Amino acid sequence: MAFVTSKFPSALDLAKGGQEIAARRGLKTVLSLEYEFGTRDFGGIAARIKDAAPDLLWSGAVGLEAGQLLDAMKRIDYQPARQFHLFPAPGPTVSNPQAGGLTTLTWFEDHAPFTQNAGAAEFVAAYNERVKAAGLAWPHVDYQAAAEFAAWQILEAAVKGVGRLDDKAMAAWLRANPVDTVLGTRRFDGKFNSGAADTKIKQAQNGKWVTVWPPKFRPSGAAFVAP
Repeated sequence: MAFVTSKFPSALDLAKGGQEIAARRGLKTVLSLEYEFGTRDFGGIAARIKDAAPDLLWSGAVGLEAGQLLDAMKRIDYQPARQFHLFPAPGPTVSNPQAGGLTTLTWFEDHAPFTQNAGAAEFVAAYNERVKAAGLAWPHVDYQAAAEFAAWQILEAAVKGVGRLDDKAMAAWLRANPVDTVLGTRRFDGKFNSGAADTKIKQAQNGKWVTVWPPKFRPSGAAFVAP
């Protein structure tokens, strides 16, 4: 594996954790590289990845960095056999011609079964309508937009549960009660005020994001496309 990550704190922490897990599972790290947040020239980084020839590139890319790295690797006629990018900008990344097969994290996509979650169908319809009216280039819901909407659903549920605006009372109520949101049911009774792990994996397929793992979150007829 090659671990190439931005020094943005959350990305860097996850990259270090990934390397620890890789070592425990007997996976060899052939490249460990950190770059400054805000880097735009990925030519030298792409060359080092190519020289390392990893079976899997784990990229702690943030926003447009994923597309910039894809472009830099294309310029030297290289594409990793498998690649994962941490926090890529959804529209620009999946639209990149080099993105086919790329994987990343998700908690919500605008396809079934996510659209069956509480309020999800209405949220997707309203979001898409407003984005198109605003003339934005990527008129699709992604997990970041859904997470922001879910935060308001959680706040609303806590206020109704307590009957007033009271931070301590609302926090206690949330620790004792699950809330149904566009992301699914959310709980706050576990470690770090978090419920069970609920991260999914999506893959770039034919210019679209498709959730591929766990399998029960795949849209009808979808499958993981192995490189």
